[in-house]
Amino acid sequence: MLSPRITPLLNAGLFQLGWFSCVLGGAWVALLVTPLILAAHLGWVVPQARRVRELRWLGGFLALGMVVDGGLTLAGGYSLPATAPDWTHWLPLPVWMWCLWPLFASTVHHALHWLWQRPWLAAIGGATSAPLSYYGGAQLADVTLADWLLPAQALIWGGLCLAISRWKLAQPGT
Repeated sequence: MLSPRITPLLNAGLFQLGWFSCVLGGAWVALLVTPLILAAHLGWVVPQARRVRELRWLGGFLALGMVVDGGLTLAGGYSLPATAPDWTHWLPLPVWMWCLWPLFASTVHHALHWLWQRPWLAAIGGATSAPLSYYGGAQLADVTLADWLLPAQALIWGGLCLAISRWKLAQPGT
């Protein structure tokens, strides 16, 4: 494992690499790059004693992403380009969008650790940065967003980040 000063920066860099790879590369790139980035995250950023817990955390966020973004897609929040691979049409949203959830989850205990000590800043950060991320990703991936989607994302992510903050404050030593 690397120095405690370096790991948050490495973690943030790995997340950004994953975000751009998923958004710009699509399903195949996401399926290749995401496991590699998460393996690097587990090997270089996460202490060995916490790796099983971190894997559960990443899996939980993958499931949460399926529910949240899958539900928003089924509600008409996203219009996806027709160029998606045929094997992804049975899914409610592209694989690359699901891959973004465990990538974000990898930052919670590391690059974003400082944020959870400030619940209202976490809520405001989630309510502003997540919709901006969705908007930017949509522009790069040629995804059309419904008019109501970004305000809905602001509420969802503001609430999610506030909940993470309160949970982290209640957990000693996390």
